Parts: sequence; C-alpha cells; structure tokens
Amino acid sequence: MSDTTLTEQEIVRRDNLQKIEEAGINPFPPEAFPPTHFASEIKADFTEEKAEAFKEVRLTGRVMNKRVMGKASFLELQDSSGRIQLYVSRDDIAPGEDKTLYNTVVKKLLDIGDFVGVEGFVFTTRVGETTVHVKNFKFLGKSLRPLPIVKRDEDGNVYDAFTDPELRYRMRYVDLTVNPQFREIFVKRNKLVRTIQSFLDERGIMEVETPILQPIHGGAAARPFATHHNTLDMPLFMRIANELYLKRLIVAGFDGVYEIGKMFRNEGMDRTHNPEFTMMEIYVAYQDYNWMMDMTETLLSEVATAVTGNTTVNYQGTEIDFAGPYARLPILDAIKIHGGVDVSEMDEEGLRVVCKEKGIHPDKTWGYGKLIDELFGELAEAKLIQPTFVTDYPVEMSPLTKKHRTKEGLVERFELFIKGKEVANAYTELNDPIVQRERFEDQLKLAARGDDEAMVLDEDFLRALEYGMPPTTGIGIGIDRLTMLMTDQVSIQEVLFFPQMRKEGE
Repeated sequence: MSDTTLTEQEIVRRDNLQKIEEAGINPFPPEAFPPTHFASEIKADFTEEKAEAFKEVRLTGRVMNKRVMGKASFLELQDSSGRIQLYVSRDDIAPGEDKTLYNTVVKKLLDIGDFVGVEGFVFTTRVGETTVHVKNFKFLGKSLRPLPIVKRDEDGNVYDAFTDPELRYRMRYVDLTVNPQFREIFVKRNKLVRTIQSFLDERGIMEVETPILQPIHGGAAARPFATHHNTLDMPLFMRIANELYLKRLIVAGFDGVYEIGKMFRNEGMDRTHNPEFTMMEIYVAYQDYNWMMDMTETLLSEVATAVTGNTTVNYQGTEIDFAGPYARLPILDAIKIHGGVDVSEMDEEGLRVVCKEKGIHPDKTWGYGKLIDELFGELAEAKLIQPTFVTDYPVEMSPLTKKHRTKEGLVERFELFIKGKEVANAYTELNDPIVQRERFEDQLKLAARGDDEAMVLDEDFLRALEYGMPPTTGIGIGIDRLTMLMTDQVSIQEVLFFPQMRKEGE
C-alpha cells in the first residue's frame, strides 16, 4: 500500500511504528507472552483480602483507552474476556535512568488498538475500580489502522459506532473487537453444537465425515455450485446435502451416524439464507419418523437449556417453548386450517386454480408437490409460531421418503417449523431400491419440464440400496437457524462469522 492511499491517521501510525523501532523496541516481537489471568477473572475474584493471590499477574490484549497524566497513565486493556484498567507509572516500568519506554513509547507512540502484554499486581483505586499496577510493559503487536471506537455524548447518545451491517459482516475482525457483546452469539453457537454432539455421542450415534466435493449433487432439491477437477478431468459439485453418503454408511452396518458440516446451495440470499450454511444430518437404523419426532423434542429441550438456561426462549418478544411435546400437524390440514381451503382431493390443475386465487402465480414447471409446497408456504408457514411438526407430505415432494403406512399418496415425513421458519426436515427413509429408482425417474421428468431443483439419479446410491438398507429414519437440522432462535437474532448473517457478501464496492 503506497502512502498516497493512506489516511492521515494511518500515516501517523506508521510514523509511530518507525519511531518505536528507532527506540530499539520490536513492535512485533517473536517471543511468547502467554497470560496467566484474564480481565473478567480478576474483576470477578479480586478482593483486598485476596490481594496476596494477585501479587503477580500477566495479562495480554488490546489497548482500548488511554489517559496520560504526566509520569503515569491509565490504560484500558481488552482481552478475550472483557476489559480492565491498567496503571502504568514511568518509574515502575523504567526504574533506571532510561525513561524511553514510558516517555516515548507509552506516553506518545502507544495507539488505541495496539496489542500489549503487562505484568504486575492487582489493587483497588480510591474510586473502587479494580486495576493492575504494571511493573513490566511489553509491545506485542502494533495496530496500523485506527479502530472505530464507540463514543457517547453527555446525554448518552452513541456516535462514531461501528454499526453498519455490511461493514460489520465484511470486517468481522473489527466488529468483534469494538462490539465484543456480539461474541456471546458465537459462544452460544459453540455451546449449541457441543451440546448436540454430546447428546448424540451418549446415544451411540457416531460422528462421521462425508465428501464435500461430489460427482452427483444429491440428497435435496436445490441448485448446486459446480466445479471441475483437472486431474480427473471431470465435473464435481459442492454438496447440497450429505444424505446419500450417510445412508451408505447405514447400508455398511452402522446403527447410527451424524455429521455437522457445511452445505452449499447456489440460490438466493436473504435474512434466513446464506449460500454456505451449516447442517446437521442424523441417520438411525431400525427407527421411524415417529421416534425421530420424540428424539428431536428431547434434543432441542436440552439444547435450549444448555444455551439459555431454560427450555423457554424469548425470540423477538415471543416466548418459544422447547420443552415439548410439540404439535403434530399434517401439511394438508395445515393448508386447510390456516388457508381456508381443502386441497386433499385436488389434482395438479385444481391446485393451479387455488394458487391463482390465493395470489400465487404458478410456474408451468411446477408439479403437484411444488404447488402444495407453495400453498403451504403462502398460507400456513408464517402462522406456525411454537415448535410444530408438519407431517405427512405428498409423495411428489419427498422422493427419498417411505410411503405412508396408512395414507395413500403421502409419505412419512415431517418438517419442524418454529416462528414461521423451517428448522428441521426428517423422513422414514425409503429403503426399497426399486421404488427409489422410480422416484428418481419421476424427478428426471420434472427436470425435463424445466425444474432446475429436481433431484438427479444416483446410480451408485441405488446400487448401495440393492445390497440392502435396514429400516431407517433421518433428520436434517439447520444449525444457523437454530442458533438464530437461541440467540434472538433475525438475520442469519449475525450468527455466521463470515457471511457471504457482494464484492466490496458494488
């Protein structure tokens, strides 16, 4: 970067960097300097009675505030746990005649955002603030760009804050530095994932890994990202789902497997969709979708308790109860109850008429299943606030699902809806290879009509089924959407460290 592109403040910081080096101090030292304590730990535990235990502490972090008072300065240090005040005296950190470290470096060249390490003891100031009296001061990393520090006026109004969503998502490294309260979202996300893993591990369901690059994009109805493998000279697709590979492992004799991983769908972006998202899929042999509903209730109840401390979660002013049991509502009944129309006996043309009456403009490529899906989405989905299992979908909507044991034309599938959004999708899995081939062939007919989300035929998966797959149930749960619910966020970008963004400047 040339000096002509630098701001005035960036030029000053580079000048400070040069002066620090000229003073014989390395602003990017190679030596390790691990902390012995953290800011929040000291502030929570220190008392005058316990002062002896805090006579020697070492902290590291960024300087977030600086007040110079002649021969002493007060700094505010921010580490991964929070902030704490530092008291830096010229004579303490430079007891000899050379006062360069304080007079030149700390007093004049230390900038907000710089990483430092300090050693000293803890005390309480006259105004009652827990503070570290610094005896040793060390530069750990120079910040060459100024942080957008949040400021407040006399009335408490915030200005100069780093609040623009696009900038926050694009420069998450700045966002989480100056808005550390958002770190809690990702701490809770981590706890959510760990809770799920522990829950499944305890039940003997094994965590596995399956390919991200796949020769056939199967397991869901979605548009894939395509690439090309040069050595093999063949097209590959980033997975839209890991379902078909996990089912192969059930064929191989595993009683239960799961994977938490990234999926990729080359589709639209909005507040609940990112082209790269995290999905958990679970497959358990010798069970059905009724068992999976019961297990899902137990799992989400435990997740809510672990993440929020309660089975009842406040989401955008609505109390969501994850304790269970959840309502179970057939999809055709949902359309009738919430949309006021009975579509149970209608054919494709009848559904098209109803769609038009309800303000939906059906595309000519849509088949029976897609029309039902659109009607449900328009008329019922947003009205499902508390956790609700929407069950028993038309076979056309679910090519990988076993037909319903009592209801002709339907399959044993459920989707879990919470606050009007799909959070999970589950089946009693189809394990008849002959019927599965017929279902794939029906999907090919939809593709021929122009449906670019129709599934493709996977010969190797069919071959695996022909070796025999036991009765199985499976579920996919969107980790991002579940995290949104557990952390009271309306945008998926808030629960992703690095959401997909347009090119900068567009």
